[in-house]
Amino acid sequence: MNVNVQKSFEAAAGERADYGKLYLVGTPIGNLEDMTFRAVRTLREADIIAAEDTRQTRKLLTHFEISPGKLLSYHEHNKAASGPELIRYIMEGKNLALVSDAGLPAISDPGSDLVKLALHAGISVIPIPGANAALSALIVSGLPTERFMFLGFLPRDPKQRERLLKSLEDEESTMLMYESPHRLSKTLQSLLEVFGDRSIVMAREMTKRYEEMARGSLQACLEWLEEHPPLGEYCLVVEGANPDQVKEKREAWWQNLPVQEHVAHYEREEGLTRKDAMKKTAADRGVSKRDIYNSLL
Repeated sequence: MNVNVQKSFEAAAGERADYGKLYLVGTPIGNLEDMTFRAVRTLREADIIAAEDTRQTRKLLTHFEISPGKLLSYHEHNKAASGPELIRYIMEGKNLALVSDAGLPAISDPGSDLVKLALHAGISVIPIPGANAALSALIVSGLPTERFMFLGFLPRDPKQRERLLKSLEDEESTMLMYESPHRLSKTLQSLLEVFGDRSIVMAREMTKRYEEMARGSLQACLEWLEEHPPLGEYCLVVEGANPDQVKEKREAWWQNLPVQEHVAHYEREEGLTRKDAMKKTAADRGVSKRDIYNSLL
């Protein structure tokens, strides 16, 4: 078994001592006081700072009196060209600090691709912890924190989004996701249709002056948004499936039946029409009647 172990700041087996290091530096998610002393020191000492948005990071560096002269751009649209170039700098012995616009880099951004390139090249990757919007929203949500799942941004395509949510309808962990303001209502509607009317927390402007957490059921929050148009990016904390209901569903008499036999049961045993049998089958399985119809074709 080949295991690559990196202990603290020691180089792992296969890593070159003459290489620089890649530091993943957490930055504020709103309040500049989110910044840690270690993060400031790391940015000061780094030979290069790679940023998702150099304009945003320049403001941060100016505030902490750090020279912006070592600032380079690394984002989703230039990562194919910039990634290998940044790795080359590190292999020449330069220390590189990677930052995102807010929070921890490499979470729902191209930083994860740079980490893979670095590890493949035998470069040490060191985390410099900091604020995170999803975890900050989770701990104030009032929903269970023992088990949680981070989903990032849901797919834009409605069919892909529905497919993903259906695969998670029996997931008992609390779910965390990000969403933009113009897609928020559609996402809540999708969650309601697939999960039912669960509890949710909509968090925005985390650690900023106008920090806001809207708590309620999915239906109540949808109605609330009609009078309070969404502003800014949101972190959603969604209640997981009820364990008792999941257990009951898994033990249901129809669980191992094909859809066709499930429908036939209601037609034969209860004398329902084909239409009503399909409707009842759909309700049992927690899917739409159209899904049942398509399965019978």
